Amino acid sequence: MKAAKVKEGIYWVGAVDWNIRNFHGYSTEKGTSYGAYLIVDEKVTLIDTVKAPFAEEMLSRIRDILPPEDIDIIISNHVEMDHSGALPFIRQHCPNAAIYTSSPAGIKGLTAHYGDYGYIPVKSGESISIGKRTLTFVSTPMLHWPDNMVTYCPEEKILFSNDAFGQHYATTAHFDDEDDLSVILSEAKKYYGNIIMCFGRQVQNVWNTLSSLDIDTIAPSHGIIWRSHIKDILDAYTAWSANEPKTGAVIVYDSMWHSTEKIAKTISEAFADKNVPAKLFDLKADHYSNIVPELLDSKYIAVGSPTINNQMLPTAAAFLCYLKGLSPKNREAFAFGSYGWSGQSIELAEKELEACGFHICMDRIRINYIPSEEQLNEIYKNVQNMIEQAK
Repeated sequence: MKAAKVKEGIYWVGAVDWNIRNFHGYSTEKGTSYGAYLIVDEKVTLIDTVKAPFAEEMLSRIRDILPPEDIDIIISNHVEMDHSGALPFIRQHCPNAAIYTSSPAGIKGLTAHYGDYGYIPVKSGESISIGKRTLTFVSTPMLHWPDNMVTYCPEEKILFSNDAFGQHYATTAHFDDEDDLSVILSEAKKYYGNIIMCFGRQVQNVWNTLSSLDIDTIAPSHGIIWRSHIKDILDAYTAWSANEPKTGAVIVYDSMWHSTEKIAKTISEAFADKNVPAKLFDLKADHYSNIVPELLDSKYIAVGSPTINNQMLPTAAAFLCYLKGLSPKNREAFAFGSYGWSGQSIELAEKELEACGFHICMDRIRINYIPSEEQLNEIYKNVQNMIEQAK
């Protein structure tokens, strides 16, 4: 395995996970990668490791540059095991390496996972010299764990950004100008929506701190390294973290005998005919982690389910549970569905939408059995009237 040169004396020595298809409930159709970075200086420094099954792959890339026993310092930006899982393995090959991590959360987390390796605590704003280069640590708590931090090298203008600006994306390319930018940004959007969105305020606070830094390279822990399109990803994070969608509608549903589906399609047409871009998602076909990124740009969300055993269909309930954890807020929402004899699902969906922090913008749509043409026309008009009133 070969290392990839990022800058003179700085190398990507991570691993590519081509086959992973689920990451904590996040659908990873394009796989992922784990970013570890080797800096060759007076003190050879490794920034982060990889997921444990890929430890040998990382080691082989390190050996492409130098013997692993030459490593003097290991920086752990994040405790989570896709970042730190290979720490015990690599420590066996450089037993005298000093391990730096955030205080107190990083110390606590690494100790709980791997035992006491004599970790050296660092706080936000502290720096260490590794020779001709300096490494400065910036605490980024809750992006997306309490221990998270990023590492900045001012001499090289490179930010080792941890989970920020990453993508779950497996590729042989290493840089944003070596691959399709539209694909990279799409994966970055999905990553933000499913992992970072609920910490939008923290993103803005961190960016206020980082904006004073001179950065020409962003090296994240997952996916592509940014060097030619930094403005694009920073502008995207600025927009996403503001959480102020202007237009667009997302209609999400499941259906047993197509009745709720008919309502969903009518709602979609009503939005589209009012020049509100609408996207329709059937939970039998669309994984909820692929739906979430569309909410970043959408002002409206409608969720529909028929009633089964006085509850929502499990797919709709799971989607709303997942969405509630991401805490998107600041959207207009309503619930809809058909039912046979009880019909509790629509009210349950509405309550979950409220729990997400959404404003209920119109009465729930509740249709007994199969919606008639007249009922569908009424739904169409009501949705359009709601849009007009919202304007």
